Amino acid sequence: MRSYNSPDSAVKHLQPENPVIIYRPHALKRAVDTFLTQFNGDVMYAVKTNPDEHVLKDLWDNGVRRFDAASLHEVSLVRGLFPQAEIYFMHTVKSRKAIREAYHTYGVRHFSLDTQDELDKILAETGQANDLGLHVRLAIPNSYAELALTDKFGAGQTEAVHLLQNVRDVALSAGVCFHVGSQCMHPDAYKLAIKLAKQVIKAAGVQIDTFDVGGGFPSTYPGMTPPDMSSYFAAIHDATRDLVKQHGCRLLAEPGRALVAESGSVLVRVELRKGNFLYINDGTYGSLFDAGQPKWLYPCRLLNRKATAEDQEGFSFYGPTCDTLDFMKGPFYLPADIQEGDYIEIGQLGAYGRTMATRFNGFAPANQPVTVKDEPLMSLYAPARVSVAQTRKVA
Repeated sequence: MRSYNSPDSAVKHLQPENPVIIYRPHALKRAVDTFLTQFNGDVMYAVKTNPDEHVLKDLWDNGVRRFDAASLHEVSLVRGLFPQAEIYFMHTVKSRKAIREAYHTYGVRHFSLDTQDELDKILAETGQANDLGLHVRLAIPNSYAELALTDKFGAGQTEAVHLLQNVRDVALSAGVCFHVGSQCMHPDAYKLAIKLAKQVIKAAGVQIDTFDVGGGFPSTYPGMTPPDMSSYFAAIHDATRDLVKQHGCRLLAEPGRALVAESGSVLVRVELRKGNFLYINDGTYGSLFDAGQPKWLYPCRLLNRKATAEDQEGFSFYGPTCDTLDFMKGPFYLPADIQEGDYIEIGQLGAYGRTMATRFNGFAPANQPVTVKDEPLMSLYAPARVSVAQTRKVA
């Protein structure tokens, strides 16, 4: 992987025709260190967030030993890279083949579920195994999340009580899990979820071995600046202290976005300008799905030259495909004199940028990453490096 001091240096040397992934391994290491040193439990990385091998290998090298997989492909990927990894198959709806191969071929012992039917499938396809770790997923409010997940997954309170009792009867290790929703903007979401989970555990009257607070840990984006990560850990530790003391259970967490978002950017080129619409060579069918559909804002900066205009303007982007859905409203703030041929770095795309990219219309997604040594455009783990103009207009 080629290395440069900065994205500007990468543009100067490469003059790339296609989008390029910018990777900052030092930003990933900083985020991992925060979780491994401040969270009082086991950290498993949510592979779906970014399954690139260089990212997974750096996570492993920096101390991550547990992985949350959502598919048999992710299970296979992790096991192929890390034979000693502990893999948790945490999608609550799995095919029988996926359960069978995960258990018998790849040595997976931990599975999540939110129905009796799924429990029956797991037991049948593992041959009524007596070494299972089973995690009952609870439906909880996603009030503080930018992207809610609760409508699709999770057992209601009454159902969860009976399910946890049934799991306790057959599992070597029994526990509960939940998800507060993606990009959770307040630690109180975890307090509420933990309170509801405690009610289920008490009503079930069983001993649990694990308590998984799931994912949802945020990163920072223009217009979305969550509290410091330490406040999330403090809320979780305080709310679970009595539970851990009573049951002696292990805390688990499934961070994804919070570990990798800042480590990745994409370098794009302006192909045409029409007023305040910029036509760029990446889009919603590539790295920028979240900019188009949920309409998230991302930090941007001009790379290959110094702007002659002092003012910044808000721009919308069109991607390279022929589909009008390939549109990112923004506003994305850039120098007013930006023009065709200019290169832009779009930050905070280490999470879900690569995962959701396609080759629609024959346009290749960003690949062949290069590393850079400078700091991300925004950060929860270090002082944010966003221009005064950009900060003023986004606020």
